[in-house]
Amino acid sequence: MAWVYILQCRDGSFYVGSTRTLERRLFEHQQGLGAEYTKRRLPVRLVWSAEFCNVGAAFAAEKQIQGWSRAKRLALIEGRFSDLPGLSRSGGSVVSTGSTDGDGGSTDGDGGSTDGAVVSTGSTDGAVVSTSSTDGDLA
Repeated sequence: MAWVYILQCRDGSFYVGSTRTLERRLFEHQQGLGAEYTKRRLPVRLVWSAEFCNVGAAFAAEKQIQGWSRAKRLALIEGRFSDLPGLSRSGGSVVSTGSTDGDGGSTDGDGGSTDGAVVSTGSTDGAVVSTSSTDGDLA
């Protein structure tokens, strides 16, 4: 199993990463042992995660989400899946939130590029086993 996750940093920015062991990686980030970006922006908190059946699928989803704008990441975190296509600039690939077949990181500021990814709740592309958002309050 592998995970893709989004952390919200003290300054409100997001960090996107992937790992095989989510609890360990979160602990590392929170202790300042994670990425250089998060070390300088403690504390961090988990705002979204998805479990994948394999590392390759998780890594592909991580890279896809890293290319998304802040607005699109917020839509994902808040579970506003129907908003995702409208936040894309072009058509493209799928991050699935309902399939069962299938360590890095990135940050955002106030913007970022977008890709054509669409979150689907029933696709078999991407091999997501489950998704979760710890809360929608991103003050």
